[in-house]
Amino acid sequence: MIFNERLKKEREKRNWSQTDLAEKLHVSRQSVSKWETGKNYPSIEVIIDLSDLFGITIDEMLRSDAELKEKVIRDSKQLAYPKWKTFFDSVFLLGAFLLITKLVIMGLHYFVSASITIPEGLPRNLSNFIPLVFLIIGGIGSDNLKNKYVE
Repeated sequence: MIFNERLKKEREKRNWSQTDLAEKLHVSRQSVSKWETGKNYPSIEVIIDLSDLFGITIDEMLRSDAELKEKVIRDSKQLAYPKWKTFFDSVFLLGAFLLITKLVIMGLHYFVSASITIPEGLPRNLSNFIPLVFLIIGGIGSDNLKNKYVE
């Protein structure tokens, strides 16, 4: 039996509504509904509370649903290099910001004949490629680190 079926069965066995269970867990009724329909899964903390409420082991709840088991394992992992991941994400966002700014300036120049110039000392070709370089470096760095977890 998968998690959502087990949850509904255990709740109905006690004649609790979704609202009753939600109040006991301090979550919304919509959360309980999403868990029972399989649209979402609870956090490990809520799974522990459910286990206590229903008097069944966490193992019984997790082993029944491979997808939930994977979610719990994934959620429990910690990134090995969170600061570097944040750095590369920031570099990527900076590149995106610079690219959008460049496109807005080009649009203003084309449609409104605005005369916005590149600061002196910054070669035009360099200013054209900096956003792209930031996007590539940030994207590659972030992607390489997203699946590296503390063992």
